[in-house]
Amino acid sequence: MSQQRSRRGSRDAGIPHDRPAPITAEHRGRVRAIIEPAVSGAGYDLEDLTIQRVGRRHLVRIAIDSDHGVSLDQIADLSRDISARLDEAEAGGDELIAGEYELEVGSRGVDRPLTEPRHWRRNVGRLVQVTAVAQAEPGAKAAGRPLTARIIAADSSGVTLDEGRYAFAELGPGRIQVELKRLETVDEDELEDVGEDEE
Repeated sequence: MSQQRSRRGSRDAGIPHDRPAPITAEHRGRVRAIIEPAVSGAGYDLEDLTIQRVGRRHLVRIAIDSDHGVSLDQIADLSRDISARLDEAEAGGDELIAGEYELEVGSRGVDRPLTEPRHWRRNVGRLVQVTAVAQAEPGAKAAGRPLTARIIAADSSGVTLDEGRYAFAELGPGRIQVELKRLETVDEDELEDVGEDEE
């Protein structure tokens, strides 16, 4: 789920549109300083912020999440707020992204790895694939074993899976497994009744 907004940077005079100016770490930091308060003020977590060149423009991609999920209307409202804040900063003389850019705001998505305690907490009840890292002697390389298990509970100290309890340090990034619903088995008597009705 995402909301896209395209616009031209307010200070793009003299910049060839087929070759956008590169985005530096300083630019990224300034963009984040504008975006993060808007996201947290709306009650969301800023999960990811990337700025990359795509053809003749830049793509500003923002991923957000919350304990209660994110609706398309909420994403649209936040996208407008972020866009207005970026416009205001550039109008005030702060060159953030030279040339054209596209703003894309979306929810975190199930394909992103579980790396923070809040990610595990928000996915209680779901099936996850993860590597459990065994405790090793100091100086020895830790061995890991892949496992697929259901998240039963998660708190600030660790995760309870249906096959054991783990501290966060004992788990690698988790990957949610998409489950297909099973078709309910039809009773044999019901099948016979259907056959009789058709005769």
